[in-house]
Amino acid sequence: MREESWWQRWARVRRAVWQPPRPHGEAPRERVVGPLELFYDLVVVVLVAQAAHHLAGDLSWGGLGEFTVIFTLVWIAWANGSLHHELHGHEDARARSTFLLQIVVLAAMGAFIPQAGGAHGAAFGIAAGVLFAVLAVLWLLAARGDSPEYRRPSRLFVTGTAACAVLLAGTALLPAGARVPAWGLLDVAYLAGYAAVILTSTPVQAAALVVSDALTERFGAFIIIVLGETLTGVVAGLSGQPVSEMTLAVGLVAVVVGFGAWWTYFDMAGQRRPRPERRASLRWVLSHLPLTAAIAAMGAAMASLVDHAHDGRAPAATAWVLCAGAAVVLCATMLLATSLPDWDRDRGLYQSLARICAAVSVAFLALAAVRPGPLVLGLALVLLFSVPWVYAVTRRLASEDHPPAVAGQADDGQAAPPCAPRTGG
Repeated sequence: MREESWWQRWARVRRAVWQPPRPHGEAPRERVVGPLELFYDLVVVVLVAQAAHHLAGDLSWGGLGEFTVIFTLVWIAWANGSLHHELHGHEDARARSTFLLQIVVLAAMGAFIPQAGGAHGAAFGIAAGVLFAVLAVLWLLAARGDSPEYRRPSRLFVTGTAACAVLLAGTALLPAGARVPAWGLLDVAYLAGYAAVILTSTPVQAAALVVSDALTERFGAFIIIVLGETLTGVVAGLSGQPVSEMTLAVGLVAVVVGFGAWWTYFDMAGQRRPRPERRASLRWVLSHLPLTAAIAAMGAAMASLVDHAHDGRAPAATAWVLCAGAAVVLCATMLLATSLPDWDRDRGLYQSLARICAAVSVAFLALAAVRPGPLVLGLALVLLFSVPWVYAVTRRLASEDHPPAVAGQADDGQAAPPCAPRTGG
């Protein structure tokens, strides 16, 4: 047998550590999220923290609008890169290199976020344009190996991402006051284009875009990391002034409010795959955007709540951001739940739960209008967050048709929170 040459050995090693993008439609259905992806997600949340910190210092309609636009842009870039890795990525040196390149650009974007609406707006737009250009190149390289049935959606992803890159960089030429509205229009255009690609895909193309276990885990982990920002907001508020009994009480109640958001998401909809349909998958993905943004905004408002712990009434902006954020968390979670198989398995329970969440959301807004003291506001938020969960658990325990599932185990092998209805005994 002829001995393998040096060049052949090198080619074999290179193929192992620098593999070409995985062809469309060949993504593994069962895959564990790796440390590289988690590290990338943590870097993205640093940008979310920057945006939330800036919002905490400017709790106004203008500040909230700027936060929403920048957060959406960062989230779109994260979702775009996550989807690319899910469909085409390997755990090799190529993936590490491309992730590193994105992380370097993200670090530059994060540095410009505090002044993105003003002095650093041009630099932020250029950095965002570079990030989307990198993503467009990744999609282009993956599209070269696609079979004919996948070429249309691949080309649309390449075109849409490249167009965003050019337009984002072009906003550097706009006046400072026009940049944030321009970015907002780009956010809306991209999301509309993404929805159009998914909804107009063929059955074969749609099958390749089904949300996998790994993507479900990835979105859930991202929510968890962003939830950590609520704790960051509380700690920032407590460390910024002498700690009294009242400030400590308000801070600890605010932590429980953040925990209520976690409880709501993961018990009612989190860590579960949507139905394998185009509309369900699209609804599942897009529902995470307002949900995650609301959690981050709540974290920003919690710092202000602690700062004003001794006030007779909570500041208006703080109360509205915190309570409206809680309402968005409930509504987005229920919208997400409509994409799950559980919604069809026990439609009666979920529809009742959706009505209760809507009523509680109205109560959240009424609470914001009343603006009680920070401690009372926090306690009321905790109480209202518990209403849907208590209802769901009470109904499950009283139901003869749906006895409580064994903790932590469901019929389909996914986690079974207490208020998640499951079929079977």
